[in-house]
Amino acid sequence: MTADERLAVVIMAAGKGTRMKNPNKAKVMYTVAGKPMVEHVVDLASRLHSSRTMVIVGWQKQSIIEHLARTHPGVLCVEQNPQLGTAHAVMQAGPALQGYDGDLIVLSGDVPLLSYGTMAGMIEFHRRGKGVATVLTAVLPDPTGYGRIIRDGSGQVIAIVEQKDATPSQRDVKEINSGIYVFRSLRLFEALQHVTPENAQKEYYLTDVFGYFWRNKLPVLAVPTIDPREVQGVNTLAQLEEIRSVMESR
Repeated sequence: MTADERLAVVIMAAGKGTRMKNPNKAKVMYTVAGKPMVEHVVDLASRLHSSRTMVIVGWQKQSIIEHLARTHPGVLCVEQNPQLGTAHAVMQAGPALQGYDGDLIVLSGDVPLLSYGTMAGMIEFHRRGKGVATVLTAVLPDPTGYGRIIRDGSGQVIAIVEQKDATPSQRDVKEINSGIYVFRSLRLFEALQHVTPENAQKEYYLTDVFGYFWRNKLPVLAVPTIDPREVQGVNTLAQLEEIRSVMESR
């Protein structure tokens, strides 16, 4: 297998999920179609033939670790403690990726509707376009809470702005960052060394690696999903019920 064919996956699953109103349960362990959300995402990584799958755990980590040890014993759970943002989460996978030269997918453990077809198409798009990074986007009627995709007049992505840092005009943008990416692994970890917590949340944002790529004229690609429901995350019990309804309709 060449470097252009290698694939590894990092799954974000460390969040507390405060709005789920149950401090004793990890958000990604809420079930959809009889399985915890995180298990659906690990299943997807398996279908994509990931050679290394790492789940970043934190809040109520033991329940996730024990469950995946039963269902997917080849998966590595890596703790993020303290939790200092999405870039910091990915950094925790660094030791397990020592010597790895290939593509790295970043997925979210609370996005269980993402399909194999969408991800396979995204990987193909990324490799054909020879990007150092590719972002999966979606156009939503209500983009509240998501980072916005900012494009120039020619349609090229020039910025990804988090909701809390967005100007009023940027908040009007409907195209959002799904938080799902494909990176060239070595370029990603090179860029992570330049990320700082200079933002409203004082966290290390994974989206800040794109600034490094743009400053160094490295190609960043973006591809929209056909069905925006696929990238819908779960932050509340109401959103969980919506996800369950979509899954049942499938």
